[in-house]
Amino acid sequence: MTFMEKNIFAEIIAGKIPCDKVYETDTILAFYDINPKAKIHILIIPKKEYQTALEVNEENFAEFGELFLAAKNIAKKLGMTGYKLHMNVGEDGGQIVPHVHLHMLSPDYNAPL
Repeated sequence: MTFMEKNIFAEIIAGKIPCDKVYETDTILAFYDINPKAKIHILIIPKKEYQTALEVNEENFAEFGELFLAAKNIAKKLGMTGYKLHMNVGEDGGQIVPHVHLHMLSPDYNAPL
C-alpha cells in the first residue's frame, strides 16, 4: 500500500475495524500496533483527520499537543518510567498511513520505523 491510498485509522475511529484500545478521549484514540516493533508499541492518533504533521498551525497546535499528553497518561496507566516517541511525517519521511499518528514504544525498541 502506498501513502494516501487508504486511511485505515479513519476506519478504526469509525468502529469499522476493531482495535486493542489502551486510551481514549473525545479527541484522541490510542491502541496497540498490530505489527509491534517493541514489547510495547502503541499508536496515538487524533480523531480529527490530519494527514501529516505538516498541517500543524497556530489554530490547531493544541490538538497536536494532545498526542503528547496522551502518551504521558498512557505511560502512567501502564507503569512505564520511560518510553520513546516517534512520528514519521509525509511519504518522504516514511509515513505510510495518511493520518497523523505518534508511535509510543517501550525502551527496547532500537530500529527505524
